[in-house]
Amino acid sequence: MRISSYKDFIDLCVLADQGGFDKIWTGEHHGIDFTITPNPFITLVDVARQTKNVRLGTGAVIAPYWHPVKLAGEAAQTDLITGGRLELGLARGAYPYEYDRMVPGMDAAEAGRRLREVASLVRPLWAGDCSHEGEFYSFPLTSSSPKPLQADGPPIWIAAQEPESFAFAVENGFNVQITPASGGDKSVADLMSRFETACSESSQPRPQIMVLQHCFVSTDEAKLEQAAIDLNRFYTAFGEWYRNVRPVTHAQMLPLTAEELAANPANTPAALRENLAIGTPGQVIDRIKRYQDMGYDEYAYWMDSGMDPAAKRESLCRFIDEVIPSFS
Repeated sequence: MRISSYKDFIDLCVLADQGGFDKIWTGEHHGIDFTITPNPFITLVDVARQTKNVRLGTGAVIAPYWHPVKLAGEAAQTDLITGGRLELGLARGAYPYEYDRMVPGMDAAEAGRRLREVASLVRPLWAGDCSHEGEFYSFPLTSSSPKPLQADGPPIWIAAQEPESFAFAVENGFNVQITPASGGDKSVADLMSRFETACSESSQPRPQIMVLQHCFVSTDEAKLEQAAIDLNRFYTAFGEWYRNVRPVTHAQMLPLTAEELAANPANTPAALRENLAIGTPGQVIDRIKRYQDMGYDEYAYWMDSGMDPAAKRESLCRFIDEVIPSFS
């Protein structure tokens, strides 16, 4: 990550910490200059040094890239260093471009099976001793060293989209994080329905569920329109990384054309303003309250967008001052 970009990130983390946010999340990606986060544990240790209140989450570790013993140990050490503030989010990953480089030949279905195998082993390794003979990983009797600071270890979150992922998370007592991307309220409602089905079919207690969504708050129409334009570029680029056919040089894709930016009707600026939390404080409050009424426990303000840092900061300040008080 470029030094200037990282400094902007830390400045926003400090602002969120001081402004009443509960958690800060950062993810994992490799070889992509679109989201530059090769090791979220290192990032969170640094964020912990510069914040006081927020819990610190991996949103998310790409589990298929990790041996379970290594993951359990690094997560435990991060929990110790951060004073017991870690939340461990796990995902299968999204980009075939990454799969080809990190686990050649792996597809999304295999990535999901790897995620479930790894996630099932983290708590037993923290508790120790644990041995395992599985589809992808085998090891003799082993314990995590060190042990995490939090009793029973940090909370674990599973990024879920498909019914199988919801059922796995609920049955194992893991919290659930959903990302409707640019899908809007219908996608948010559909994903909640999958979660409720998984809960109804399980005898386990209901875990927490969080929705992650891009947000931009302003009372200036021109700034709202620019935010939608920036997010149109973000989601179009995301789609190209997912398709994995575009030329890449020095971790950057061939630039998008105006025609490509306009080609997907679901990602036009107008559609994104309809589907995401882009609006005045009152409009954003109304949207988040709809999600609260659906049953969501947490709302995660997604800031990774390619927007100008000053615009991110202005929106975050307005969210802190004019949106958060409605949920306190």
